[in-house]
Amino acid sequence: MKASNDSNYFAKLNAINVSEQVEKKGAFAYLSWPYAVAQLRLADPGASWEVRRFEGLPYLSTDAGVFVEVAVSVQGVTLSQIHPVLDGKNRPILAPTAFDINTSIQRCLVKAIALHGLGLYIYAGEDLPQTAPAEPEAEKPASPVDLTPTPIRAEGVTINASQQAQIKRLISEVGGDLPRLLSYFGVAALEEIKSADYQRVIRSLEKRRAA
Repeated sequence: MKASNDSNYFAKLNAINVSEQVEKKGAFAYLSWPYAVAQLRLADPGASWEVRRFEGLPYLSTDAGVFVEVAVSVQGVTLSQIHPVLDGKNRPILAPTAFDINTSIQRCLVKAIALHGLGLYIYAGEDLPQTAPAEPEAEKPASPVDLTPTPIRAEGVTINASQQAQIKRLISEVGGDLPRLLSYFGVAALEEIKSADYQRVIRSLEKRRAA
């Protein structure tokens, strides 16, 4: 006899929080089968389950893989679940051992119980298509190398900061004309005066002081 609306067994089982009993194996979550069976029997002592047979065997071999089926009956409602025999990474095992088949039957039992409400929410999203692997981005062409020579200011080629300060001080003292001095030595700025011309600049300014 099916449950009435006032006694909805599915709602009762679905309201049970199973989060603390969920086991993680890699990226996958599983509900402990002894816990699932215990909760099922506590909710309905008359609940039962059956491992379906295929020509006497508890599994079905196909070209796509090996499958098991478990049917669970609760309050007169029988729901069955088919489950492939998978390895620890949820990949089909084409030649499973007895242990692999037994493990798959336990998983199938838990999922069949979930059809009646217990822990159903932990399988939400399981049927979503797998995300296709992202295509590698096309390799961007390397930026062209700038072969334009960069001016190098080698140490000693032009006057240093101290020598520049000395020239500025002398210009200030003797009332020299900086633009005229730069023009005379063929440069646009004081820091471009060559080290070899430093003494000539000093002598030129000293002569102006003497005058």
